[in-house]
Amino acid sequence: MNITLHIERLVLEGLSLSPGDDPLLKAAVEAELAHLLGNRGLGDAARSSGATYRVRPADIQSPNNGSAAQLGKHIAAAVYEGIGT
Repeated sequence: MNITLHIERLVLEGLSLSPGDDPLLKAAVEAELAHLLGNRGLGDAARSSGATYRVRPADIQSPNNGSAAQLGKHIAAAVYEGIGT
């Protein structure tokens, strides 16, 4: 099964990143979402509904001193849960 996921905009409030962390965070989110989707797939609701206008995942709890890669994993897990898996 092929899965295409397009995230037009990802809004992260209350997050302070260094300028160089943006690409690291993006890469971590993409890699973890690919991993989750590849290993767990999508639930029936997500497969049958097609496009989703907005996903509101739960709050993400990550340590303040966590790396962009760690934060990216937390964000990806929240998005994955939010798309109805």
